[in-house]
Amino acid sequence: GWHPESSNTGSPALYDGKLIAPISTMEVVTAGDPTYACCTASGAVAALDTSTGEVLWYHRVIPGYPDSVGVNAIGTPRWAPSGAPVWSSPTVDVRRGLVYAGTGENYTRPTTESSDAIIALDLATGELAWSFQATSGDAFTMACSGLRNRQNCPNPPGPDLDFGMAPMLVTRPDGKEVLVAGQKSGVVWALDPDAEGAVLWSTRVGKGSALGGIHWGMATDGRTVYAANADRGDAVIADVNPEREPSPGLYALDLMDGRVLWESRAPVEICEGRRGCFSSNSAAPTAIDGVVFAGGLDGHIRAHAADDGRVLWDFDTVREFETVNGVPGRGGAIDGPGPVIAGGIVFVNSGYGQFGQMPGNVLLAFAPQGG
Repeated sequence: GWHPESSNTGSPALYDGKLIAPISTMEVVTAGDPTYACCTASGAVAALDTSTGEVLWYHRVIPGYPDSVGVNAIGTPRWAPSGAPVWSSPTVDVRRGLVYAGTGENYTRPTTESSDAIIALDLATGELAWSFQATSGDAFTMACSGLRNRQNCPNPPGPDLDFGMAPMLVTRPDGKEVLVAGQKSGVVWALDPDAEGAVLWSTRVGKGSALGGIHWGMATDGRTVYAANADRGDAVIADVNPEREPSPGLYALDLMDGRVLWESRAPVEICEGRRGCFSSNSAAPTAIDGVVFAGGLDGHIRAHAADDGRVLWDFDTVREFETVNGVPGRGGAIDGPGPVIAGGIVFVNSGYGQFGQMPGNVLLAFAPQGG
């Protein structure tokens, strides 16, 4: 991106000679320094020619450029609007000629209508076709997370309810395509791509927090949507959705109408007295025929029956491993991307030390017994 704090945190999408890349911004972290002039970056989506690297189009999530909006408590300049990063991969809709992307919160006030949103861009030009904003007025930086150096925390601080996952374009059993996305608010949204993102249904499965809610992704088999809800107890904010208690676990929703078909709550006893262990599902799940694999912040990888959520298999990865390359290995929290399944093998990353969770450094491969 054009900004020194721009970053690529999601994989690009490849289609018809175009590499379509999401662009996020790490000013959300840099703003923790009260001497940093927060903030001037915007999330973006860019299309590049795969043969030459030429930028074919570049869409800033926040149109225009920020204005000076005064100074913070120690006299550092403040700028707005800013933020609305695109953390995850864009989704290409060939039939409609669109690219979909999820955006995050603003970093300063005033906020914009393009934050915490699903945006649809013209595949040929990058121009905005339509936008659906799920949460308005959300402005947050890491300066809001501590007791000190809060000068770059927006006032009031927002709940930080990004769309951290890539939107899923799914064909329902009746043949209609829908756009489904989970938000850190704990809400799963189903949007109509034929009606400029009109809401078909929305279902709350969690209380939501800056760490999810639905953090990294969901899975679907074309009939059911499987959502991992984090609701990490130390991250939830009491006055956000105060009527609901945290409810971490794996949820199955009917793709047609959003009804919750079953839920499998994260077991709490495993983490009692263990530092960095959280009874929570944050990593994206992965679905195959009849089975949904979901990793937990407690370090367990579990296989759930797709029809009722019962646990078919459970493996604790928080242990030492003898590795194939001789490097000392240990598992930890399972977070971020979901398991990869190929050739009858389930591949799982174990160890995620960010956000105070259990670190680790292993890639594990599981095969069926006798396989």
